[in-house]
Order: sequence, then structure tokens, then C-alpha cells
Amino acid sequence: MTQDVEMKELPSNSLPSSSTPSTLNHLKEIASLIETGAHAREVRRIFRAVRLTMALRRKLKPPVLSAFLNYVLTPGSDVHTRLISFLPKEDDHEMEVDTASSVTQVSLKHSLPEIEIFCYLLVLIFLIDKKKYNEAKACSSASIARLKNVNRRTVDVLASRLFFYYSLCYELTGDLAEIRGNLLALHRIATLRHDELGQETLLNLLLRNYLHYNLYDQAEKLRSKAPRFEAHSNQQFCRYLFYLGKIRTIQLEYTDAKESLLQAARKAPVAALGFRVQCNKWAIIVRLLLGEIPERTVFMQKGMEKALRPYFELTNAVRIGDLELFKSVAEKFSSIFSSDRTNNLIVRLRHNVIRTGLRNISISYSRISLADVAKKLRLDSANPIADAESIVSKAIRDGAIDATLDHANEWMVSKETGDIYSTNEPQMAFNSRIAFCLNMHNEAVRALRFPPNSHKEKESAEKRRERQQQEQELAKHIAEEDDDEF
Repeated sequence: MTQDVEMKELPSNSLPSSSTPSTLNHLKEIASLIETGAHAREVRRIFRAVRLTMALRRKLKPPVLSAFLNYVLTPGSDVHTRLISFLPKEDDHEMEVDTASSVTQVSLKHSLPEIEIFCYLLVLIFLIDKKKYNEAKACSSASIARLKNVNRRTVDVLASRLFFYYSLCYELTGDLAEIRGNLLALHRIATLRHDELGQETLLNLLLRNYLHYNLYDQAEKLRSKAPRFEAHSNQQFCRYLFYLGKIRTIQLEYTDAKESLLQAARKAPVAALGFRVQCNKWAIIVRLLLGEIPERTVFMQKGMEKALRPYFELTNAVRIGDLELFKSVAEKFSSIFSSDRTNNLIVRLRHNVIRTGLRNISISYSRISLADVAKKLRLDSANPIADAESIVSKAIRDGAIDATLDHANEWMVSKETGDIYSTNEPQMAFNSRIAFCLNMHNEAVRALRFPPNSHKEKESAEKRRERQQQEQELAKHIAEEDDDEF
């Protein structure tokens, strides 16, 4: 018995080292998956291959990539020579032995443009991760030139990833404006080829390009003219909503901006923490501009506490209506607000701080002099009483406070607060919640998936026999119940 136990333990110790596939073997499996998807014209296999590639991203090394390129491309061809030139020169004899055993499969895979585009994608990802941005720009430009000559639906998934990294290379080097014309040309080509995934990706890249240089009017013109259709990628749809929210915010359309930003934050994947943080930052500013105060739970989300801390203190200053505190917070975190590009929006918040402080004053005092109003609001101007008078009159005209202004005595007289349920405000809040629930229900219904041609499937003879038998038993049971009733 002891010998049997020992014989069972020995193989178990040696299994992990022999059965664990290498990165090169994983890449070969992905290549075979792409080849199968290309021949069968199944785009879902290409999607799966891209997901598997992203999982291997950190394991890509020059010897592995060189061996893989030798495996799938003909050595000495233009594509092979170009891609090998981007990789650093390193010797690895083990990889050479591995590639020599698979020369027979090279000629089969070289004819597929999907494999060629996939090789461009692998090398480009490797160069970006190694921060070799100049080589990455050259590689991405070569891949884009190759893509213009390929019109296959199975290439669209790989092309969308190449478009993204093409723009990323130029953004990392600060040359994003150089490729704007190329992106517009690629978007036109994708539209003519009915490449909807490419249109989504390129539209987002163009919007990001315009917003990077604060060209909001041009971004809105492009967005309004570009064709829209049902989203094919959740990630691209989230990006589109985020850019749309930023455009609406700059255009003072705060209600639409709030809806777009909150929807982008909800739909974003859990792993995209940085994207969700940016969405929440802009959504907080928009809600403050609308006169709302975000809940504390917004700032306490997991992984976001530190990033949203400046906006929490800013929200606290707006909630209190303290102008001095608002100025100190804006100065304290000015560098963070500048990097987030929310400085201009925070300047707009000054009026909201004054209005909030004035609302608190009108609730606390039935009558107060304009001099005391200026003192409580901490207005630092040459004529604070005149400024306070203009601020109070504008707030009364906008409906922010329910009061009257006594110009003779320089008083602000507040009216008694009535019952809020006698107004239309509860009904408006209830309607907004109902609209949100209905919108979520409609999106869930549109997202339902059904097996293809399920309505055309014919019933088999066995299923038909079972159904008829069940119907006969049910009819017999109903007849017996009818007899019992009589």
C-alpha cells in the first residue's frame, strides 16, 4: 500500500511544469482561433481571440513575439521584415527550435489578412507597453495603411483595436492633432463599408481628439452629423456617453449632461476604475451646477475615496454657501482641478455658492438688511450693498428664493414657507423617477438575446408525440372534472 501511494504522488508533483502551456503556445491557439473564425466568418471567435490576447499582454516578450511571427508569417516577406524590425534583437535558441517544427503550417496562414492584422496588433501593444512610442507610431501607421486595403467583417474587430492604439500612440507623444485628418478619412471608409464597430470607435476617437484641444463646437457638429445606430460595444458606448456629457456641460445643458454622465458611470465595467472616477467627477460638478447636492455615498464608493476627496470638500463648501471656504478649496486643489479640466466649471460654481448662502439666509431671517446680507455672504467688492441688492433681485427673479426687496429701507423681506406638497415639485420628482425606471426597462428589453432562427426551428417527431400525449391527458382530465361536477 505504501508503494501505491508513492507512485501516485510522483506524477502529481511533475504535472504543473509539464502541462502548463507557454505564452507562445497560447498565441498559436489564438491564431488558430482567428483562422477558424475567418474561414467560418464568425465574428464572435475574433472577439474571443482579442479578449484572450489582452489577458496575455504582460507576458509578451521579444523572443516570444519573434517566434510567433516566424510561425504565422513567411520569413523574408514585407510584413515579416517590417514587424521584426520593430522588435529588439535578442537570441533565444529554445524559441528557434520551437518554430522549426511548425514550418508546414506557415503557408496556410500567411494568406489570411486577419492573421497579418493580428500580428500588427501584438507588436503595437508590446511597443506601447515598453514605452517605445516612436516605434509604436511607425508600426501603427503601417497597420492603418494595410487596413485601408482590407474589407472583411472578420477584420473589423481587430481594426477597431488598431484604431484605438493608433490614436493612443500619438496622444502619448503629444501629436494628436496630426492624425485628425486620417481619423476622419478612416471614419468615412468605415461608413462606406458598413463597419459599424469601426464607426463607433473612430467617432469616439475623433470626439476625444477635439475635446483634447477644447474644440467643443466642432465635436458637437461631428456628433450631430455622424450616423447613429444600436451600440455594438458597451465600452465604446460608455465612452460616447462620457464625451457627450462633457459637450453638454460646456454648452450649459446640465440636465442632459447629468443623465449622460451618470449612465456612463453605471454602464462602465467594474474594472474600469479610472473611467468611472472621471465620470463621477464631472457628474458631481454638473449636479452642483444644477443646484443639487450629491449624497455622501457618491464620495464613499470603493476605490474612489481619495480621488473624489477634493470634490467632496468642494461640495461641502457649496452646501454651506460659504464663499470664503469655496475660494480656499478652489485654491488648495487648483492643480487637481486643472489636470481634470474642471477649472472653468468650478468658476461657474461661485454663483451657486452665493445663491445657496442667500437661500439659507432667506430661510433663517424673515427680514434682514442688505448690509448684513453682504456681510454674511462675504462679498469683497467696493460697494457690497449694491452688489447684494443685485444678487437678491436676480435670485428673486429666477425663483431661487421667495422674498421681496424693500429698496427704500434696503431690506430683504422673506415670505413664509408654504407646504411643498401643495406645489408641483413632488409630482415632477415622481415623474422623473418613473421615466428613469421605464428607460432602464426599455434598455433591458433591447439587450435581450435570442438564439438565431428560433422561430423557424421545426418540431421533431418525438416532441410532437409528447405534446399530443400531454394534450390528450389534459383533455381527459378536464372531461372527468366536468363529469364530477354533474
